Formats: sequence, C-alpha cells, structure tokens
Amino acid sequence: MTPPDIRIHANTTHFPHGTCAGCHDSAPLGFAFEYAYQPIIDLDTRSIYAHEALVRGPHGESAASVLAHVNDENRYRFDQACRVKAVAGAARLGMPGFLSINFLPNAVYRPDVCIRSTLEAATLYNFPTDKIIFEVTEGERVQDRPHLVEIFRAYRRFGFQTAIDDFGAGYAGLNLLAEYQPDIVKIDMDLVRNIDTSPPRQAIVRAVAGLCRELGIRVLAEGIETRAERDFLASCGISLMQGYWFSQPVFQGLGQIPEAAWA
Repeated sequence: MTPPDIRIHANTTHFPHGTCAGCHDSAPLGFAFEYAYQPIIDLDTRSIYAHEALVRGPHGESAASVLAHVNDENRYRFDQACRVKAVAGAARLGMPGFLSINFLPNAVYRPDVCIRSTLEAATLYNFPTDKIIFEVTEGERVQDRPHLVEIFRAYRRFGFQTAIDDFGAGYAGLNLLAEYQPDIVKIDMDLVRNIDTSPPRQAIVRAVAGLCRELGIRVLAEGIETRAERDFLASCGISLMQGYWFSQPVFQGLGQIPEAAWA
C-alpha cells in the first residue's frame, strides 16, 4: 500500500516535503494513472538489465489517454508524480536491475530541488538510487538545451544514470551529444524496423554505434520485433535491447523473457 505521505490520485498529489515551488504552485492533476513495465535485456548476459516505466491509464489504457490531460498548468506536478509512482511500483514488485523513468525536461525548475521527491521516495520504499535511470525523449522539443544539460549533470552527481530516448527522431541529436554524453543512447525504433533488409538503416545504426563507443556511451536498440533485427543489431556490438520480441509491457507487473527469445 502507498504510504499516506505520497498519495497519488485524481484530485491532488501529496509529495514528500522538499519539492520545488513549481510542484506546490501547479494545478492538481485531476486524473489518475498507473504504470506498465517493459524489460530491457542484455543479450550478452541473457538477463534483464532494466525495466522501463511506461505510463498507462488506471485500467491499462494507452499512454496517450493519460498524456492528453497534461498541460502547462499541471506539467510540473505530473512529472513529479510519475517519478514517485514509478519508484513505488518498482519497489512493490521487487524489481531486479535498473528502473528507467522518463522525465519532462521542461518541467524541471531546479534539478537539485526537483529531484528531492525522487530521493525521498527511494529512501521510503528502500529502492537504491544507483539503480535509477532518467531518460528524456529526444522527440520532445527541448526549449532550453543548456538547461537539459544542467539537469543531466545534476542527476549524474546524485548517482543516477542518464539516457536519451528515440535518438535519431528528434530535435537535439548530435548537438546534444557534443555537450553531454549520457550513459545510454536509445536508437529510435523506426531505425530498427526491418534493419536486417535496409542498407541505409544499417549504415546509420553502425555509425551511431561506432560514435557511441568512441564517446563511452552504451547503445540500446528499442522496438525489436524479429530475430533478424536482433541478430543484425548484435552484429553491430549492441547488447542492450528492448521490444516485443523479448516482452511486451506488463501492466503493474514485471515481464518474463521466453527462452525462445534468446535462441
């Protein structure tokens, strides 16, 4: 059961003390949400490396049904609520490995202050902070790239890993990598789809994988749906993978990888 000092429901959200003014001053959410968790696997060790927390409606409805309610007035409160709820769910499920949480960079006033609710939730639920990955979707238009870099650097100081999601599909791209090198870059699923039969996609992914190796960044390929896609990506030296080939997101649960997915 969620302790009373971190209650998340449709009318309001109560956070641990220490959150920033943006959260206190923003409008109540006015809607409920839950999480599904999708495994991220390490092909080299044939193990689950992490689970990504994916927002869903209270009965498993799509992420879009939840995000449609997010606006400039409640964005800050929603971002904080997502972090707390993701940590609480991971702890309740006894999640092994890492927990990957998406965050909204435009909803962070001051990284050192806005992170406090995450730290307090991790302490309250006994979830190790060094097992949390914060990832930002490159497709979200970042209004202030230097501010995003400041957020990433602050999170690294706190011991979190950082990741850029949907790399190759958004606004930041190589310019962001020149300023900051995250722990993980997630290759967009549109580049992964049918990569085994697409020479242009193959050339792009090989180049990204080589660049990331030189920068000391791990590459994660997402959206894998076939053995052929998996095998080509493995031939590029990519071992972190995510997609329906291994497991679909599990609503309020942890995925299991079938033995056939490794074969």
